[in-house]
Amino acid sequence: MDFMNKRNTQERRHNIMSLVNKQGEVSVEDLALRFETSEVTIRKDLATLEKAGLLLRRYGGAVAVPNEVSQQFSAKMAPNKLSIAQAASRLIKDHNRIIIDSGSTTAGLIQHLNHKRGLLVMTNSLSLANAIHELEQEPTLLMTGGTWDPHSESFQGQIAEQVLRSYNFDQLFIGADGIDIERGTTTFNELTGLSKVMADVSREVIVMLESEKFGRRIPNLELPWDQISVLVTDDRLPAEMVEQISNQNVQVILAPFINS
Repeated sequence: MDFMNKRNTQERRHNIMSLVNKQGEVSVEDLALRFETSEVTIRKDLATLEKAGLLLRRYGGAVAVPNEVSQQFSAKMAPNKLSIAQAASRLIKDHNRIIIDSGSTTAGLIQHLNHKRGLLVMTNSLSLANAIHELEQEPTLLMTGGTWDPHSESFQGQIAEQVLRSYNFDQLFIGADGIDIERGTTTFNELTGLSKVMADVSREVIVMLESEKFGRRIPNLELPWDQISVLVTDDRLPAEMVEQISNQNVQVILAPFINS
């Protein structure tokens, strides 16, 4: 029962965001009627979505985030992550079908999508989806749906995996919590199933992370080297590590390190 309630809550909040983006403004009263729930529940939904930066609450309802606020989405990120994202964005060609996994480094890609034509973008992140929606040249946007995971702030689970398996993609852009030089990318999150499916349905897998994350001892293997095509990191990565990773048949791209 708790699982179903949680799933229904996330679906309702996703639908609320669709209405806000379409109409620009919504009222608590109308939303309560539409979703057949209490105004108290709707206010809680709006508070949660505002905290995530997806809308702004107003008396009796909520409004869409202004464009100038959305344009600051990437400006709040660490400069080094933005440098890595800029380098990774050069791999995206017009008309590519791409997946952007949730994460603070992959989010830096969003501002670079405006310069691409005919993109199809799938994501499992509400905040990334909202930022993509605000682009002047908005790509075709798809969301995985699924079960909300508060740890990763993304949709996960079997439904998300089923949706992904119904498509084929040119590229996956994904972050990591660490790198195991011998094995591949590692993560603190035990939910690695969706990452593996994302890699399975993508012709090319691009991993994005800062060099400071190398050498972390993290137990959960996310993606093995044989599933990774490109690693984009900063130029503080030692030459011997670059060589070791290249020996795994992975292309290494070094972005200029920018101190915050």
